[in-house]
Amino acid sequence: MGHNYGSPLTILFTFLMASGSYMFARAKTFTIVNDCKETVWPGIITHSDNFSGGGFALKPGQSAVYNAPAGWSGRIWARTGCNFSHDTGTGTCQTGSCGTQLNCTGPSSPPNTIAEITVGGDTDFYDVSLVNGFNLPIYILPLKGKGNCSIAGCDGDLRQSCPSQLAVKENGTVIACKSACDEFDTDEYCCRGSYADPAVCKPTNYSMSFKQVCPAASSYALDDRSTIIACSGSEYIVAFCASR
Repeated sequence: MGHNYGSPLTILFTFLMASGSYMFARAKTFTIVNDCKETVWPGIITHSDNFSGGGFALKPGQSAVYNAPAGWSGRIWARTGCNFSHDTGTGTCQTGSCGTQLNCTGPSSPPNTIAEITVGGDTDFYDVSLVNGFNLPIYILPLKGKGNCSIAGCDGDLRQSCPSQLAVKENGTVIACKSACDEFDTDEYCCRGSYADPAVCKPTNYSMSFKQVCPAASSYALDDRSTIIACSGSEYIVAFCASR
C-alpha cells in the first residue's frame, strides 16, 4: 500500500495465485459512486505481471459499474482537478494522476486515498489506505456478504485538519494531504530498513492525526494488518465523498 508495493493485499494476491485458489474466485461487480460536489476521474489499476489500468469521468451524483474478473486484485481511487483533451485524450490532474491518459498508464501519484480489493475464492479482502496520503473521502460498502463484511474507509475530510507540513495547496486551498513518508522520506515514517517490523514501526503524531479522522483506514505502512476486512459472497460499492 502506498509506496510499499509488497503490501499484505499484494502478498495475499501472490499467495492465491501460487496456490491456485484464485481459479475458484467469481467475477465481482464494483459500483463506483461520486457523491462529491465536483467531477472526479476514478483511476483503476490491476495487480498483475502485465500492468493494466482504466479510467473515466464521473460527474457529481453519477455512478458507474466496473466488472472485476475472477481473481482480480487492484486499486481504485479518485483523480481530481483533471483536464483531458477531447481530441488527444491526454491531460493532467491536480491529484491522483496515473499518467497523461484518461485510462491509467501507471500507478497513482501521491497524495491520494486508495481503495484496495482482492477477489478471492470463498473470501474477498479489502481496505482503504492513507499510506499514499489523502485527497478525497472514500469508503467500501459490501452488499449482502457473509462474515465480518464491515464498511472500510474514511468519510471524514482530512484536508480540513491536515498538518501544515503535509498540506498540498492550490491557490491557497488545501487540495490534498501528504503522508509523513512521502514528505520526510525517512525509515521511521516509511517503516523500512531497521523499522520494517510492526514491533518497531509504531504510529507517529502524523499517522495518529490521520487515524483520528479515519479510524477504519490504514494510516501508515504497517497499520493495514489491522484494517484489512474479509468478506464472502458480496458485491461492492466504492463511494467518494459519501456519508455512511
